[in-house]
Amino acid sequence: MARAVAGFALHRLLYRYETMTITKTEFGTTPENETVEKFTITNNNRIVMDVISYGATLLSLKVPDRDKKPGEVTLGFGNLESYLGEHPYFGSTVGRVANRIENGQFGLGPRKVNLQKNEPPNHLHGGVKGFNRYVWSAEAFALYGGAGVRFSRLSGHNEEGYPGKLQVSVTYTLTDQNEVIIDYYAKTNRATPVNLTNHTYWNLAGPENGSVLNHDLQLSCDQFLPVREDSIPTGEIIDVAGTPMDFRKSKRVGAEIQSVPGGYDHCFVVNERREPLAPVAMLWDRKSGRAMEVLSTMPAVQVYTANKLNGIPGRNGLIFKKHYGICLETQFHPNAVNEPAFPSCILRSRDEYRHQTVHRFLTR
Repeated sequence: MARAVAGFALHRLLYRYETMTITKTEFGTTPENETVEKFTITNNNRIVMDVISYGATLLSLKVPDRDKKPGEVTLGFGNLESYLGEHPYFGSTVGRVANRIENGQFGLGPRKVNLQKNEPPNHLHGGVKGFNRYVWSAEAFALYGGAGVRFSRLSGHNEEGYPGKLQVSVTYTLTDQNEVIIDYYAKTNRATPVNLTNHTYWNLAGPENGSVLNHDLQLSCDQFLPVREDSIPTGEIIDVAGTPMDFRKSKRVGAEIQSVPGGYDHCFVVNERREPLAPVAMLWDRKSGRAMEVLSTMPAVQVYTANKLNGIPGRNGLIFKKHYGICLETQFHPNAVNEPAFPSCILRSRDEYRHQTVHRFLTR
């Protein structure tokens, strides 16, 4: 069993289990006087993961390259103040429903539900105060071969317009197999849509090295969802063959991006699977040798090439510009609440929402 270490200081060692360690520090305080905690988890292969209770956010991930030199592979900030301000969901948990809902409304039984329209006229990533804008309760744990943090909160009835109370948890686990596993759970007292995801911007070369357009990407996806100018899916499901959306064989992210107006911000449909947890994507940076395999239980993945980053000051004095990161957001199809042909994201009171995504790191 894990051994808790008594005593609390500014930098507290919570657990040491074999080669895994967890420490907790204070990351800052919100204007509402809520303390935001930071947890640092290290495995035996020198991977270091930082998560914070504000937004149940993946703050930082340092991964060794082919020469075993650790380096940052995510975009983010070094202080709470930047997360409290406007930012493009760096590392955040987004919900109650990730992605866009057309006109901020949908039908649920006999009633029409109206949501906050924070990307007028549409609703995006849970609204004005989505899950990324709350301080979550946190509980660290250690187990054989891994350690992590479970974040939880109660989302109230009518929060951002969503019906029903929703008890939700997001659990980050770092394993000695070099995996970052994210487990999502939710339970409601009445029917409500749920579509949770993580919005980390990945850069396997390190964000100090600029654009990810030279990363190689492969997707286990034969189909994608075309979108309108406002990024709402048209309702069609189209084969990727013969289009710039074809990543069935590994190719550079930027190979055909000039043929995609604005860059990639599209949902890809994961191929049918034999097992619940199935391969979704493989991302590879040739220079560092770092590669990341993504597996998930979800039916789709949103690929976003950070098209709207416009010079945001980040950690360590870096300026994050267009295409400096890529998001691989496992989820239900966008706007599923208004598209009967898409897999349903409605959670009923008799059911539980469970979703797992695995990020497996290796070198080539």
